Amino acid sequence: MITGSAKGRPLKTVKGQDIRPTADRVKESLFNVIGPHIPDSEFLDLFAGSGGVGIEALSRGAAFCVFVDLQTHHLKVVEENLNATGLRAQAELLRRDARAAVADLGARKRRFDFIFVDPPYGQELVPAALAAISAHGLLKEGAWVLCEHHGKDSVPRAVPGTGEAGGLDKFRELVFGETVISLYKAGTEASGRQADGDKGDLSGQF
Repeated sequence: MITGSAKGRPLKTVKGQDIRPTADRVKESLFNVIGPHIPDSEFLDLFAGSGGVGIEALSRGAAFCVFVDLQTHHLKVVEENLNATGLRAQAELLRRDARAAVADLGARKRRFDFIFVDPPYGQELVPAALAAISAHGLLKEGAWVLCEHHGKDSVPRAVPGTGEAGGLDKFRELVFGETVISLYKAGTEASGRQADGDKGDLSGQF
């Protein structure tokens, strides 16, 4: 279920053992934080699954959202949900793995106000995703990157800037039992220090 302009319309979910849709209470708490900044924003939903977070952003007034997922049947569900909510015209669907999608969007000079990153738990993919996002310059100044991960997953406190791209600093965590959303902000002088237990360069897994 979503709120905003498409309030009350149920969304289809992707079925599968490895699929973990963002829980409604987690999504609600996240949008309580970011909601005031969503209107007219550009949003990227990486590892989109059924697209619930990106669709929530559109329903709350985001101007446009790009949904990325490698699985064709996931994107079919996203498209069905967009059609059901009347939001299809404000979306682009990319069937790519996350690394290829980030590189493609960077080459097209696409820039976002918000990027939601929700990879599979336990594979330590968040650090590599953050590094790729920063390296390919996907962020507008002051943009936020929102990373959902397991509480035991290692995530960096900061990501250094590369070239003309600004760095990222983690400024807040939202904790829901084993689920954590780490919030990062762009355009700061990130120091590149790593959180305890970081695994270093994980680009080969991303």
